Amino acid sequence: MEQISQMFLQFIDAYGYIAVAVLMAMENACIPVPSELILGFAGYLIFAERMTFTGAIVAGMLGGMAGSIFAYAVGATGGRKFVDRYGKYFFVKKSHVDLAQRWFDKYGVRAVFFSRMLPVVRTFISLPAGFAHVNFPKFLLFTFAGSLPWTALILYAGILLGENWKYLLEIGHEASIIFIVACVIILAVLYFRKRR
Repeated sequence: MEQISQMFLQFIDAYGYIAVAVLMAMENACIPVPSELILGFAGYLIFAERMTFTGAIVAGMLGGMAGSIFAYAVGATGGRKFVDRYGKYFFVKKSHVDLAQRWFDKYGVRAVFFSRMLPVVRTFISLPAGFAHVNFPKFLLFTFAGSLPWTALILYAGILLGENWKYLLEIGHEASIIFIVACVIILAVLYFRKRR
C-alpha cells in the first residue's frame, strides 16, 4: 500500500491538477484511493505555491463528480448483482457496499449528501443511489453539495499542516467526525437564529 501511495503522490507531483482530477474520479468510482492522500498532498502543494486553491478545488470536484456519475451509472444499469459479482475485480468490498446500502435504506436520497463527509460510505454511496434509480439531477445536486465542503476542508487542512500534511492520513476518520459535528453545530445555530 505504501508503494501504491507513493506512486499516486508522484503522479500528482508530475501532473498536478489533472492527477488530482483523475485520482478523485477513481476514489468516487469506488476504487480505494483515500481522498485524504490526494487532497492532503494537493493542499501541501498549494502551501508550497505549486498549485492554487481554486485550481485544486475545481480539479477535485470535477474528478469527484465524474467518478460519482460513473458509480451511479454502474449501479443503475448493472444493479446489485452485477456489483457483487464483478466488484471484487476493482477492489470493491461487499461489506463497504452493504454499509452504503444501509445508509441509503435508512436516509434515502439525503444520504447522498450527508455520507460524502463519512469514511468509506462517501466512496460507495453512489452505488445504492444508482440501484434505486434516484432522480439524476437531484443526485448531482446532493453529490455536489456534500462533496464541496469535504474537498475544501481537506485541501485547507493540507495547507495548514504544510510539510506535516501526512498527519491527515492518520486522523482521516476522526477528521470526518469533527467535520460532521462542526456542521451540525453550525446548522443548529443558523436554525435557532432564524427562529428568533
